[in-house]
Amino acid sequence: MRSKRKLLIEQLDQKLQPFLETRVVIVPERGWINTIRTTLNMTLAQLGAKLTITRQGVKRIEESEGNGTITLNSLKEVAHALDLKLVYALVPKNGTIDDLIAAKAEKLAQKIVLRTNQNMKLEGQGIGDDKISKTIRDLAHEIKREIRRSLWD
Repeated sequence: MRSKRKLLIEQLDQKLQPFLETRVVIVPERGWINTIRTTLNMTLAQLGAKLTITRQGVKRIEESEGNGTITLNSLKEVAHALDLKLVYALVPKNGTIDDLIAAKAEKLAQKIVLRTNQNMKLEGQGIGDDKISKTIRDLAHEIKREIRRSLWD
């Protein structure tokens, strides 16, 4: 089962690979629709005609994109009307899905080990920093391998 999960992670990372550069993309202040429409020297009425809506309808769509309330279906329709392709993905902020899992596993392992060590210290059985670091690394590796659901709590 673990190897299947690992394969799924690798496949997902491969699918997301083309999107890695999108982290540096800066969304235009007025949104993509307005920016593309105005760059193409297209009026609200012209885009409205392609979408079979009024120019006020186009303005509302542009405003909804700008304030983040636009739907994916609306974006698809506009993209189609402009002979463009809507590209949609959820990508890790840093690195890959595998890196995300590793970071979460490290954080969880650290929390578990430090809490346990604190309890052991109270009983006069605490361990040294080197042993703590090794224990955190080992536990993080195990958590990552198993992809425990507790990673996401």
